[in-house]
Amino acid sequence: MAQPRNQVNEKKCSCSVCLDLLKDPVTIPCGHNYCMSCIQTHWDEGDHNINYSCPQCRQTFRPRPVLVKNTMLAELVEEKRTAIQAAPADHCYAGPGDVACDVCTGKKLKASKSCLQCLASYCEQHLQPHYKSPTFKKHKLVEASVKLPENICSHHDEVMNIFCRTDQQCICFLCFMDEHERHDTVSAAAERTEKQKELCESRQKIQQRIQDREKDLKELQQETETINLAADKSVEDSEKIFTELICLIEKRRSDVKQQIRSQQKIDVSRIKEPQEKLDQEITELKRKDAELDQLSRTEDHTHFLHSYPSLSELTESTDSPRPNIYCLQYFEDVVAALTADRDKMHAILTGTWSLAEPTTRAQFLRYSREITLDPNTAGYGLVLSEGNRKIMFNVENVPYPEHPDRFIDRPQVLSKEELTGRCYWEVEMSRDVVVAVAYKSMRRSGNSLAHVFGFNEKSWALNCFDAYNFRHDSNDLSISGPKSSRIGVYLDHSAGILSFYSVSETMTLLHIVQTTFTEPLHAGLFLCGPDGDTAEVCIPNRQHFILSTIRLPSLLSPLLRLAGFRL
Repeated sequence: MAQPRNQVNEKKCSCSVCLDLLKDPVTIPCGHNYCMSCIQTHWDEGDHNINYSCPQCRQTFRPRPVLVKNTMLAELVEEKRTAIQAAPADHCYAGPGDVACDVCTGKKLKASKSCLQCLASYCEQHLQPHYKSPTFKKHKLVEASVKLPENICSHHDEVMNIFCRTDQQCICFLCFMDEHERHDTVSAAAERTEKQKELCESRQKIQQRIQDREKDLKELQQETETINLAADKSVEDSEKIFTELICLIEKRRSDVKQQIRSQQKIDVSRIKEPQEKLDQEITELKRKDAELDQLSRTEDHTHFLHSYPSLSELTESTDSPRPNIYCLQYFEDVVAALTADRDKMHAILTGTWSLAEPTTRAQFLRYSREITLDPNTAGYGLVLSEGNRKIMFNVENVPYPEHPDRFIDRPQVLSKEELTGRCYWEVEMSRDVVVAVAYKSMRRSGNSLAHVFGFNEKSWALNCFDAYNFRHDSNDLSISGPKSSRIGVYLDHSAGILSFYSVSETMTLLHIVQTTFTEPLHAGLFLCGPDGDTAEVCIPNRQHFILSTIRLPSLLSPLLRLAGFRL
């Protein structure tokens, strides 16, 4: 805690004009202390014909105060100076990264100031001549710096205090007299003033951009939080649904098992009675057979003839029931039905189950995609705006810089996003617009029309002129349909389906393509009209953003019905 206290005491003993320890300290009427030479110079150089002011509190005095050395304060300052000049603590010596005193020999002290005229740095002890000698009175002292050599001209070893605006560099007086004689030059201080203004403007722009970016970041953080909350809720709901599904399947398994066992009892009990009768008949026949066998061995002819009539008589035979093979069909049917349901459920859960294609706009909007246009592909005369979702035709627009993805001489553009799976988007347009999809690998330039949407095998285009026209690989097809300023495009990439719709209060199918897509697709726009024509990829209605995993609850009902559940 001693070091901060010493720093405070040193500040109290310092002159606010020269920023050094007081020399011949004087106290002016307002109570502030200054070096006698500093306050005299301040009053001598200023326009004080009437009043004399304090450099700190600005209190004015009239007439000019008579300055008398403050003896007590001078003794305190001298003690402070003696303590500083005494053997310094280790922390006063210059270490790695510190600015060392250029005058010290041996172990150098830290420099406290640097002189822009001397181009040297000084510790407090060796800085004293700059405070006491009139020779150094006008030298400019700054905080100690290691960059002083940058102020010296490498050709003439002179201070570079002139700035050449022609060559945008600092020069010395000899450079000014030599190769920069007719150049636009000003003092380094004047140029610094101008650059300081530019710096302030740059800082304002940077600070404004920081505010904008922090706002954007906050919005993204809020969106991230919203997504995380929605995902957490979706996981929670999904867990509940799957738990319910598992419980229902377990219950169904138990019910099916019970039904099988019940049918087993019915079928078994149905054959139990004839089975018992057959057992009794077999027992009786075996008994009679044994008696006949014994009678056949007797040697008493009279006994044989007497007993044979009664033993040879047989009771009426019980009809032997035939096995009912149809009762087994029930069990086979149960297994077959469960196997089919299992296969259907597996197909649904793995995404291979064929879902019905959308038919209403609400259903299409479930597959909406946010699409932005890629400025690096924007061709001749196009201007992108509205977050790179809108294009306008303006031939006076400053062309975009060269890029290998850019369409050289055609006013067309592709989207940044790769489109796979099921996608839907809508385009709002003025007139004479081509709405297309294309592979990114399509050509960007050429003498023919092979790099224009619809004139190659890598793009499919709907021309929305006075009448509709569909074009692919240079093959044209005229299309009839209601005119609308909005066109809907639906893509089922894996199924190879591409369809275009006229969107108003209802959706009218204009054309559908069935093919096999071999690459991811990109949305495309082409402006044919005059300056001012526009086309914009609309922002989808977010309430219809339903991911396939979130659509799972809607699949559970048919899934459970397939399994035989009644919901």
